[in-house]
Amino acid sequence: MRKRMNEEAALSGQAGFVEFVALIRDRFHGSEMARVMSFIMTVFILVPIFAPALGQGILLFAGWRAIYGSFVVLAIMTMLWLGLRQAETLPREKRKPFTLFNIKAALRDVIESRITVVYMSVAGCVSGAFLGYLNSSQQIFQVQYQLGRQFPLYFAILAIAVGCASLVNSQMVMRFGMHALANWALRLMMVLCWLFLFLVWFHAGHPPLWLFMSICFALFFCIGVLFGNLNSIAMEPMGHVAGTAAAVIGSFTTLMAVVLSYLIGRAYDGSLWPMALGFVGLITVSVLLTKMVELPER
Repeated sequence: MRKRMNEEAALSGQAGFVEFVALIRDRFHGSEMARVMSFIMTVFILVPIFAPALGQGILLFAGWRAIYGSFVVLAIMTMLWLGLRQAETLPREKRKPFTLFNIKAALRDVIESRITVVYMSVAGCVSGAFLGYLNSSQQIFQVQYQLGRQFPLYFAILAIAVGCASLVNSQMVMRFGMHALANWALRLMMVLCWLFLFLVWFHAGHPPLWLFMSICFALFFCIGVLFGNLNSIAMEPMGHVAGTAAAVIGSFTTLMAVVLSYLIGRAYDGSLWPMALGFVGLITVSVLLTKMVELPER
């Protein structure tokens, strides 16, 4: 049930993802876009940390049906806020009629951009590895490490690593550039993944909790750096078709991540082997994919 809820949440969240990526691309480009994306991704990562506490607070004063009512209230508030405060970000001279021909032309532009295709594939691999951990996290912490009710605490600690990395990236990206940071984070992550696999092998699939938390904290910090930069690099050549590109990139990366994470979560066997192998395979493939694009540019 938890796995299905994670996958449904990932799919339903793409409407908001497409909107904010298109809005940001209309206003910013390059490292500046990556900086703004990092702030947005910080909110996306940190909000789920506090969401369980908010839900528990609602349950203390009302029944479980009130949680669904709060969704409606929040949706109405968001709609009113955007309608009253958010102005159109696309200049009038750049707007195109909503026709099937224009949609097909925009879709062709996205597919023919090597940078966009490669980096949205890399984003799908990284997200797939991360969602694979999410799908297995409850079993890992509550069953394998027998943490019981302490599971939310350890889960939050690792989530904070992603949020903090996004904030750090928002400051560093203006100095080093999104391409450099993405490449450094991917390569460091690949080294950490292979180290993780070695530790899992050395400890017969069950390394000590402190060791697992340490390696995951470092891995998720790298993921926090990658989230904003990968999407920004994929969107960089798509300023003229930002809306369509955001929809294609968001749909493709989410579908890819959900399928990959399902395979990782499905393979869980009471040890950390599936998670470690999933991270090693997906991140190694990501590094190889970026080399296909980066080497010709140099």
